[in-house]
Amino acid sequence: MTDVDVIEKLEDTFRDAMRRQLETLSTILERNGGVSYLQPYLRGYKTPLDAATFRSAVPLSCYDDYADHISKLADGVLRDDHGQPLLSVDPLLCFFYSSGTSSMKPKLIPCFDSKPGRAVSSLAHQGSTAILERSFPPRSSANKVLGFLYAGNVTRTNGGFMAMAATAFPLYSNNPNTSRFLSGYVSPKEVFLGTDVNQQMYCHLLCGLRHFDRIDGIRAPYAAGLIKAFSLLETHWKKLSEDLENGLPSSEVSDSTMRQSVIEILGGPRPDLSERVRLICEETSWGGIVGKLWPNARYVKSVTTGSMVQYYPKLKYYAGEIPILGSDYFASECCVAINLDIVQPLERTHYVILPTAAYFEFLPFDVKRTTVKKEQTVDLSGLEVGKLYELVVTTFRGLYRLRLGDIVKVVGFHHTSPQIEFVMRAPKSSDEIITEKDLLSAMGSFQLLLRDELAADVLEFSSFMDLESEPKKLKIFFEVKDESSLLQNDKFTESIDALRKCCSVLEDGLGGMYQVMKARGEVGPLSASIVKPGTFDRLLEEAIKNGAPASQYKPPKIIRNCKLVDYLEMSAVLSL
Repeated sequence: MTDVDVIEKLEDTFRDAMRRQLETLSTILERNGGVSYLQPYLRGYKTPLDAATFRSAVPLSCYDDYADHISKLADGVLRDDHGQPLLSVDPLLCFFYSSGTSSMKPKLIPCFDSKPGRAVSSLAHQGSTAILERSFPPRSSANKVLGFLYAGNVTRTNGGFMAMAATAFPLYSNNPNTSRFLSGYVSPKEVFLGTDVNQQMYCHLLCGLRHFDRIDGIRAPYAAGLIKAFSLLETHWKKLSEDLENGLPSSEVSDSTMRQSVIEILGGPRPDLSERVRLICEETSWGGIVGKLWPNARYVKSVTTGSMVQYYPKLKYYAGEIPILGSDYFASECCVAINLDIVQPLERTHYVILPTAAYFEFLPFDVKRTTVKKEQTVDLSGLEVGKLYELVVTTFRGLYRLRLGDIVKVVGFHHTSPQIEFVMRAPKSSDEIITEKDLLSAMGSFQLLLRDELAADVLEFSSFMDLESEPKKLKIFFEVKDESSLLQNDKFTESIDALRKCCSVLEDGLGGMYQVMKARGEVGPLSASIVKPGTFDRLLEEAIKNGAPASQYKPPKIIRNCKLVDYLEMSAVLSL
């Protein structure tokens, strides 16, 4: 199919969304209605089952409801004692890791080889490519992507199934499109498959600088990954310049397979390119550095919504005049929605629900109480523009009425399919009196004031609600660029006063529920701590060590793991 055909096929799915939804649910239940997980709920019901009966008979679920089944699948046990498939009748291909953001240990999500699921996934990814090429038609010369992707920690379960990041799947599948996928990137396959994220990131940069004139776009799954890459460039450009001059990667690149592949890409010493990098990177300002180093690049692309919004200003600073494109709404569990207008600015990034990707339900969300209003969902026909909902999905791959934990806002309809805006991750319990959105908004104001008062930049932050203290207390940890100069003895008192002022503004912006509970004395004063340089990098390293995929890692904004809090408290150099 041509790009025009793909987009038209996508558009067609949006034209009668409710009918498509009922057909999708019917197809899922036709195939998987007899699986072990569903049998306790559907036994005795006549088939085919309608949507209303399905929703009343099968309870809402979370990951923990599947844990036993997934553990058995991982061990190679695919059926129950009665011979029924555990979650799906389709063959089990592999497992995808969740991001592991909040717990630092990723969950395993089974990926079944569902023919209808495969078809809709293919359409979604083809559609994403077609929409990009509609705005940026392919060129014959500058036609490579500098992509910060990492296959990550690929393991095998006891049952012999591979477990990996969803973004790594194209690198390991036997699909003929894999070589086409890789040919679009400037880095060789060995860099993607490396085992050390910092070495991989360095090699991606080195390959991109060697073939600077061939770079059309720069991508990463999440904005946090791009910021990390550009920060590495900012601190290691001299070494990268030396590598170009020598035609060899730095000795710090110790992975022999990756090293040899990069040597081939470098193609010998290039003192001219070394000098070029040096002259550009020696400039005082790094504003617009992307366009200077890669003059043919037409776009930067990554997720910048939700918790990634904090990285957008810095990303915009690096990108300069080069547009930052929004990505699609794809989860490890299923494709959710497509971004049909990728050139829209961050505040107008919207997604259209793909009604053939899964059966979608929506739990009304009460933003004032930071919880769902009731356990009764609505389908597409019951959605109201302007209202917030938690997404619930029934997928082709063995998940039934699963709460995704994402809060979205309905902003309109495209044909008959809902157009949504990603708002935040859902609170885990009613004890969480601030939302991710509250925290990001308050920290945005805090960072602006900190820059004005102390010329200091916040590199990363996270929070924890201490329910054990009396009264309970919110703790916020943040890492500041050049924190040593901020805390110099001759400026210490002045800095502390300014920090207290900034923290007061931060606390005032933490949302209505927090303010009410603070006024009642149910929440104590905010605790804020500056942590040592590299603290959040070590959190990433620990998460990767525990199996979290580097490409999908999102620095946690609300921490629920006490061990992480202990580590952050031990890393504090100043607490207020």
